[in-house]
Amino acid sequence: MLAAAQRLRRREDFAVTIRSGRRAGRGALVVHFLQSTIEPAPADQPSARAGFVVSAPADVVSAAPARAGFVVSKAVGNAVVRNMVKRRLRHLIRSHLADLPPASMVVVRALPTSATAGFDDLGRDLEAALTAARRPRSREGRR
Repeated sequence: MLAAAQRLRRREDFAVTIRSGRRAGRGALVVHFLQSTIEPAPADQPSARAGFVVSAPADVVSAAPARAGFVVSKAVGNAVVRNMVKRRLRHLIRSHLADLPPASMVVVRALPTSATAGFDDLGRDLEAALTAARRPRSREGRR
């Protein structure tokens, strides 16, 4: 189980992570990763377009943990299967959250094949997708 401070709950957090974050798919899942941009908030703009702006003191910001959320659609299976997949992913992401930068957000989207994938397979896919999503972008375009 993830601590309440480590869970994404708000729709806006999911939306900004999926739209603005880096995406990497591996096997049975897709990971969206958004590294926070911590900078002082301008007086006339309470929010920023890229990432989010935190106006709290630096010691409070550094204490903000990385957060994770999960998207498991009905295409994965019935409610029992979806909850099983979420529990597995929640357990697997716990060890990775400590390695992520403070205040970053991760959304893990389960694909239909995650219903039949084993625990070890999901673990390998999650680790590979997180590594790929955190890798800096290359200057060359996709070909």
